[in-house]
Amino acid sequence: MVARPDLILASASPRRLALLNQIGIEPDHLVPADIDETPHKGETPRKLAGRLAHMKAIATQHKARQTGIDDNALVLGGDTVVAVGRRILPKAEMLEDAANCLKLLSGRTHKVYTGVCVLTPGGQARRRLVETKIRFKRLSNDEIEAYLASGEWQDKAGGYAIQGIAGAFVVKLQGSYPAVMGLPLFETVSLLKGEGYPIQFNWLNSASGI
Repeated sequence: MVARPDLILASASPRRLALLNQIGIEPDHLVPADIDETPHKGETPRKLAGRLAHMKAIATQHKARQTGIDDNALVLGGDTVVAVGRRILPKAEMLEDAANCLKLLSGRTHKVYTGVCVLTPGGQARRRLVETKIRFKRLSNDEIEAYLASGEWQDKAGGYAIQGIAGAFVVKLQGSYPAVMGLPLFETVSLLKGEGYPIQFNWLNSASGI
């Protein structure tokens, strides 16, 4: 019987970990990547999301091997980019950033691009890119101020977290809800299965209480 490969998640995001746990996957290691996420000149939001997911996986694989983690492990990286047209919205770190994002998103449709990458031990990258369209209601000044006061926006792409209070702002979503949270589950499962990771085995173990 072939042993299950270890899985390294190239993130410290509790949202991505929770999404993996939702489908019965518990990564063997959490090794967040520290990379420069600045867009290249003229880079589209779509290309940025794909590039950063790939770069995170590469950086994490290198870091993991330096710390003695199994060289035969698969590495899973992901990144989410929020954009209005070609304008890439920042990960809000300051109150002003979040306020500007919410005012821009108010009453309009924007896109969320989520890249996912599975890196094999040999360095082969299996990649997917998911595009989701979201329309926000028109936000009042009171709603914006209250949301900013909640602090939920901190370090969130586009200044909001769809799985939290901001879910009440969504009029329409076309695409993948988990991708907006940070990891497209259908595509992630497909990539992992393609590299021999036994997804269904984990489900059977969970169902039997093993």
